[in-house]
Amino acid sequence: MAGGRPRSFDRDAALDRALEVFWRQGYEGTGISDLTKAMGINNAPSLYHAFGNKEQLFHQVLDRYTDGPARYIREAMARPTARDAVEALLHGAADATTDPEHPRGCITVQGALPFSPGAQAAHDELTARRAAGEAALRKRLRRARKDGEIPASADPDRLARYFTTIYQGIAVQAAGGATRKQLHQIVDTAMAVWPRQDDA
Repeated sequence: MAGGRPRSFDRDAALDRALEVFWRQGYEGTGISDLTKAMGINNAPSLYHAFGNKEQLFHQVLDRYTDGPARYIREAMARPTARDAVEALLHGAADATTDPEHPRGCITVQGALPFSPGAQAAHDELTARRAAGEAALRKRLRRARKDGEIPASADPDRLARYFTTIYQGIAVQAAGGATRKQLHQIVDTAMAVWPRQDDA
């Protein structure tokens, strides 16, 4: 147990456990003692040695989230058409935010709410990640208009903001107890506004 960590210490498993804690309790609601207990680390100095401070650990957890529970985002954006991408993104969010294997909702939407000045860096990181997601969607929709997937009269920026709002709203609704079926119905309703060529 040298250094406060057992010889069989599994870094990825520890990050997964930290993710669950941050996801369930939020950045500010999570204390170092919560993390050491969940991660199987004996004390705070051992945690700092292995992962850095709380803020640095949170960044690693967010990356772990992106590659794990939220990998559906990357898969959705790889779909061949913009409509397929958006639809897969929203339905994927409905599934992910109600997955019984994880806390409900989305860590990037809920992780720093509420927050105090001491949690500003974590709040800014989450804000930046959400903004990057919207920017990627906006870029995809602009390409869709250029390629003729959506009419020239469609506004990619407005559509990106709309679908991002639906996406984030799904997470909030899931955290509030909405069922998976209800969330998929919301997605179907939201997709009804998709611009068609004959709307031009």
